[in-house]
Amino acid sequence: MQIKFEAIKENPVSLLRRAGYIFQRKENDEMSFVRPLARAGFPRFHMYVKVEGIDMLINIHLDQKKETYGNDTRHHGEYENDGALKEEIERIKSIIG
Repeated sequence: MQIKFEAIKENPVSLLRRAGYIFQRKENDEMSFVRPLARAGFPRFHMYVKVEGIDMLINIHLDQKKETYGNDTRHHGEYENDGALKEEIERIKSIIG
């Protein structure tokens, strides 16, 4: 799910920290943030953030559990604007504006 915040006036790390997100890493022009919902780290909200000029673009999903490896690589995430993810997006919008 994508969210766009136009004309942000603050550092994205500070904005997302206020929303309860933890900065993980930066790769090229994208930053990764998580907000765990349990002590074990999963499920968690996971987002990739890109700043374009003064706009902030967020790609967010819900990781239900850690990815599994073997013959197949599986990512157990939810990407639809539905249920818990929809509620989280509304929560973020109310905090960031």
